[in-house]
Amino acid sequence: MFPSTKTFALLCLLPFVLAAPVDEFYKRQTIDTSSHCGQWDSVTAGPYSLILDQWGASGASSGSDCASLTSFSGTTVAWKNPWTWVGGTGVKSYTNMQLNNGLNKQLSAIKSIPATWKWSQSTSGSIVANVAYDLFTSSTAGGNNVNEIMIWLGNFNAGPISAVYNSNGTPKPVASNISLAGVSWNVYFGSNGANNVYSFLPANGASVTSFSGDLNLFLKYLTSSQGVSTSQYLKTAQGGTEATSGSATLTT
Repeated sequence: MFPSTKTFALLCLLPFVLAAPVDEFYKRQTIDTSSHCGQWDSVTAGPYSLILDQWGASGASSGSDCASLTSFSGTTVAWKNPWTWVGGTGVKSYTNMQLNNGLNKQLSAIKSIPATWKWSQSTSGSIVANVAYDLFTSSTAGGNNVNEIMIWLGNFNAGPISAVYNSNGTPKPVASNISLAGVSWNVYFGSNGANNVYSFLPANGASVTSFSGDLNLFLKYLTSSQGVSTSQYLKTAQGGTEATSGSATLTT
C-alpha cells in the first residue's frame, strides 16, 4: 500500500465559500491520523470529514470497520479503510469522505463539481462491496432526502437498486452507454423505500481506479434526461465504500 499516492479531492462547491487564503490555512493544519473504529466516529480534515457510517452493522454476525487519515493538503485528502463483515445480506457500513462546506445549493446554481479520486483495494477472498460517490438532493435546503445519486467506480459482486429486472434476475438499466466524464455508464433507477436512487455503473463492468471529472455532468444528465428538477438542492456529497461482506482494505 502506498497511501501517499492515493488521493481524493472533491473540489465540488468550495468556490462558493472558500478563497485561496483559506486553502493556505488548510495546508497548515495538522490532522488526526489515529485509527477510528466506532460505529459513528468522524474525523475532520479541513473542509472534509472522514465518517464511519456503520448503519447496517447490526445485520452482521461479526465484523469491524476502521479508518484513518493518512495525509491532507489543500483540497486533497488520503485515508485507509480496513473492514471485515460476516453474515447478513445487506450493507453494513459506508465509510466515506464527506464534504462539509458549500452545500445546499440548487442544482441550477451549480456550475461545476470537479473531482479526482485515485484508489486501490486489497481483498482476502470474495467480497461484496462497492466504491462510489454518493450525492443526495432535497426539495429545500437541508430538507429530507428526495434523490440519491450514486456513481460507482468499483463493483465487487454487489448490484444497484433497480425498479426493473431482466428475466435472469439482473437489474435492468433505464439508459445504457451514457458517456460522462470520459467513461461510458449504464444508469439504473429504483427506490430504497425512503428516496429515489439513481446509480451510474461503468458499462463495461470494469473498475475506475483513477477518476477525474466534473460530477455536475451527472446531475445535468439527470435533470435533462431523467426528470430530476433543477430546483432540487445538493444536500450531501460523499465518496467511500459500501461494505456488505468479506474482508478488504480500501486505500485512497
